Amino acid sequence: MADAFIYDAVRTPRGKGKDSGGLYTVKPLDLLVTVLDALQERNGFGKNVIDDVVIGCVTQVSDQGACIARTAVLQSGYGDTPPGQTVNRFCGSGLEAVNQAAALVASGYQDLVVGGGVESMSRVKMGSDGGALFDPEMVQNRGIVPQGVSADLVATTRGFSREDVDKFAVASQDRAIAAIDGGKFAKSLIPVRDQSGITILAHDELPRRGTTVEKLSGLNPAFQMMGEMYGLDAVLRKAYPAVDKVNHVHHAGNSSGIVDGAAAVLVGSKDAGARHGMKPRARVRSVAIVGDEPVIMLTGPMPATEKALAKAGMNIRDIDLFEVNEAFAAVPMAFAKHFDLSMDRINVNGGAIALGHPLGATGAMLLGTVLDALEERDLNTGLITLCIGGGMGIATIIERV
Repeated sequence: MADAFIYDAVRTPRGKGKDSGGLYTVKPLDLLVTVLDALQERNGFGKNVIDDVVIGCVTQVSDQGACIARTAVLQSGYGDTPPGQTVNRFCGSGLEAVNQAAALVASGYQDLVVGGGVESMSRVKMGSDGGALFDPEMVQNRGIVPQGVSADLVATTRGFSREDVDKFAVASQDRAIAAIDGGKFAKSLIPVRDQSGITILAHDELPRRGTTVEKLSGLNPAFQMMGEMYGLDAVLRKAYPAVDKVNHVHHAGNSSGIVDGAAAVLVGSKDAGARHGMKPRARVRSVAIVGDEPVIMLTGPMPATEKALAKAGMNIRDIDLFEVNEAFAAVPMAFAKHFDLSMDRINVNGGAIALGHPLGATGAMLLGTVLDALEERDLNTGLITLCIGGGMGIATIIERV
């Protein structure tokens, strides 16, 4: 296996995922073209050079249907010969796309591949593609419940109180705002502009300055009625009979925000980089994808991380920084507890609670975030991991070169 090198990683700002959000008027196709073209402009490769474009997108209907990866290639400056494929691994789609790009390069089948993701949650509503995951028959046969209820089960089984998860959420907001004020995202953040070149959005919209535990304490648990009145807590207890009562602690303020955005990562071989005069920033050490217990659903990052570490011949202490997607506060908190990690090494510039979670793009965004943070702090290794609906987990380890 050859090395797969990361040459660059870019993302758009995250816009609020509603009709009042800054990116609501922008088609997801245009968000994706923005980051594809940015990679080309920043790295100087020409037309008909990229071997494939792999793009994560979860809700592949309406504006995001008809293989948005290939459509974006045709709208970009990449030329006609680069193909495109759109992948859906739920919340892990953006990282899955980058991992597939790395696998194509490492195998020797391709030389330069772009992996990334896009999701316009304001224009294409989450769940609008339907599907059988939460069909009543699936709920009864497999005990699968909505993720928020599972997140509360994670908090309950790990002993996290409402105050614990709210404190984590405040820390995410504080870190994100400090990163924004300190220009920590500027290296990779690509403004979204209209056809006239006028900037539509150049900053992340979601972070809330002045968030406190006291303010969050006034929010009602978002999934308590769903769990107690709709009988989903009883479904959980069938799988976890030791749990007498589910402690419903998650709400909008300590869960990931709904946003729009896109990201792209340029992956290539050593020879391809040399041919095009590009210097690699990191290499992919290992990748992992796992299935996990589907009722608690959100604990996949732990076995995925263990698998990725084993593949790389590493242990958890070899990793300098972690990006653990903040789908809900209990997820990175459970990760830290499982591996006995300090929060000082996890999501150092905030996470999806503050910045938002554009489903198909988040994994690729997190890879770029941790790479920038490693360079800024002169550290070497980073691990990116996300929980995934239906009980899956994904992880990628990168190392600076």
